[in-house]
Amino acid sequence: YGLDTRTDSARIRGADPVSYLDGLRSSFNWYTSQFRADPYMLERIEVLRGPAGMLFGQGGTGGIVNLVSKRPQAETSREIGVQVGSHDRKQVQADLTGALSPDGDWLYRIIGVGRQSDTQVDYVEDDRALLAPSLTWRPNARTSLTLQALVQRDRTGSSSQFLPWSAHIATSVPNPNGPVPTSRFIGEPSWDRYDTDRGSFGWQFEHQLDDVWKLRQNARYAENEVTYRSQYADSSSSPAFSPDPAQREIGRFAYANDQKVKITQLDQNVEGHVKTGEVSHVVLGGLDYIRSDSTGRSGFLSAAAPIDVYAPVYGNVLEPVMADLPKEVIRQTGVYAQDQLTWGRWTGIAGLRYDSATKSVAGTPDEDANAVTKRFGVMYEVIDGLRPFVSYSESFTPQSNMFGISIDPLRGKQWEAGVKYEPSNGGYMVAATVYDLKESGRVTGTTVTDLTQLGDTKNKGYELEARGRVTNALDMIASYTYTHVDDDLEAVPARQASVWGTYRFAAAGIPGFSAGAGVRYLSRFHDGIAPEVPSVTLFDAMVAWDSDAWRVALNVNNVADRTYVSTCLSRGDCWGGARRNAVA
Repeated sequence: YGLDTRTDSARIRGADPVSYLDGLRSSFNWYTSQFRADPYMLERIEVLRGPAGMLFGQGGTGGIVNLVSKRPQAETSREIGVQVGSHDRKQVQADLTGALSPDGDWLYRIIGVGRQSDTQVDYVEDDRALLAPSLTWRPNARTSLTLQALVQRDRTGSSSQFLPWSAHIATSVPNPNGPVPTSRFIGEPSWDRYDTDRGSFGWQFEHQLDDVWKLRQNARYAENEVTYRSQYADSSSSPAFSPDPAQREIGRFAYANDQKVKITQLDQNVEGHVKTGEVSHVVLGGLDYIRSDSTGRSGFLSAAAPIDVYAPVYGNVLEPVMADLPKEVIRQTGVYAQDQLTWGRWTGIAGLRYDSATKSVAGTPDEDANAVTKRFGVMYEVIDGLRPFVSYSESFTPQSNMFGISIDPLRGKQWEAGVKYEPSNGGYMVAATVYDLKESGRVTGTTVTDLTQLGDTKNKGYELEARGRVTNALDMIASYTYTHVDDDLEAVPARQASVWGTYRFAAAGIPGFSAGAGVRYLSRFHDGIAPEVPSVTLFDAMVAWDSDAWRVALNVNNVADRTYVSTCLSRGDCWGGARRNAVA
C-alpha cells in the first residue's frame, strides 16, 4: 500500500512477513491493535527472506522483519537531538547510556522521543511520546541479564482515505472534476482518530554453561491498546460517485474499534558448538510459548453521511452502534531443534519444529491446530567467498480472527536457490537468488465487506543485489527484484529496482562531510479488474556533516515531489504514495 499512518507494513516476495521485536513476535493481530516502533529506539532492522520460523516462532513464508532494540553499552554516550521537517514536524530525542558501577557490572540506557507533526493529509497528525529504559547486569564474563521496558503513546489518524479509482491522478478512470488533492481528508476531524498506547516489560538472559553449551531465555509481556475511528470513502459502489451526476459527492462508511491486546511470550534454548570427527556442529534446541488475549468493541455503518470530496464540509457525524467483540485467546507452544554443520567447504543446515496452537473465542468451540515444519539447506564454497546454495523451508502461522470472521492458520513452503560472492577481504557482496513459495490461508482485504481467506496460492521470482565499498570514499548498494504473485492475491509491482550511494569528502579543509543520492523504480501493474498503476521513479538524497560531538543532516525522500499512485485494488480504491518529505 501507500502512505499509512496506522501501521508500518512490508511485503517480502509478495507475501506478508511476521514482525518481531528482539526475536519475539511484536503483535498477533491486525492493524487494529498494532503499534509502530520508533526507528530511534532501534539498533538495526533485520529483513530475513524465506520462512524463518525455526528460530523465531511462527514466521511467514515470505520472511520476517526483526527489529533489534538498542541495548546498554559500557562506553558512556549521551546524545541529544532535534528534528524539524515537512508538515510542521518537530521532534526532540535523547539516548543516554553507560556504566552505573565502577567495575562495569551494571549498565544502563534511556531512550526518549517526543514529537508533534502533521502529515500530508489534512487533519491527520503523527504525534508520539516514547520512553524506553533498559538495564544490564553482568556479574561475570559468562552471564548477562538485560531488562527492557517501553512506554509509547501515539496520537494520529488514518492517512488512508480509500478514495475511488476515478479520484486519483494517472489512472485510466478519470473524474471530470480532476484528481482529488493528495491532502484531502474526507473523514470527520472531530471524530476520526487512531490512538495507540503500548507498554511492555521483558528480559534477555544469557549464560555460558561451559566451553561448549550456552543457555538463553527471552521474555516479554506487552499491552497494546488502540482507539480507532474512521469515516472513509465507499469506493466499492459502482460507479463510486453514483448517484451524483456531477461526480463530486461520494458515500462514506463509518468504522469504530476499541481493542486491547495482551501478549505474553517466552523463548528459551540451548546452543552447543561440538565436533564429530571432521564435522563441526552448531546445535540449537529450544521451546517457545506465546499467549495473546484480545478484547474490544467494534461497530460498522455502511451508510454514513456522504461528502463532496472536492469541497468537503465537515460536521455531519453518524456514529455506528458499537458492540462487544468476543474475547479471543490464542495460545501456541513450539519445540524446535536445528543443526548447522560445517565440513571442509560444505555447510549444511537441518531443522525440525513442532507447533501446537489453540484459538479460543468466547461462545464458540476451541479451534486447535498443529504442524510439523522442516528446514534444510546446503552451501558449498567453490573459491574464497563464492558460495552457491539451495534450501527448502516450511512455515506455520496462527492468525487472529478479524471482524468476527474465523481465520485459519497460514501455512507455507518455499524452495530457494542462488549464489553469493563475498570475498573475505573484498569489502563487497553480490548475490542472485530464485525462489518458489506456496501458501495456504492467505487473507486478502482490509474491511468487513471484502475480507477473504484464500486456499492455495503461489509466488515466485528472483532477486539480484550488490553492496559494498567502491572506493575508500564511496559506498554503494543496489538491488533488482522480479516478483510474480498468484492472480488471487493483491498485486505488487513485478519489477522493482533501487540504487543508493554515499560519498564522504572534506570541504574547505574541513573533514566529516557526506552526501548520498538514490533512485527507486517500481514497474506498472494492475490488481484484477482495477485500472493499471503506472510505473514510477523516485529520487532520494541526503547531506550531512559529522564531528566528534555533532551531527547535522538533511534527508529528503521523493526529492522531485512526484505525485503518484502506489496501488489500485480490485475492490475499488487506490492508495496515494508519499509526497516529498524533508527532515533536518
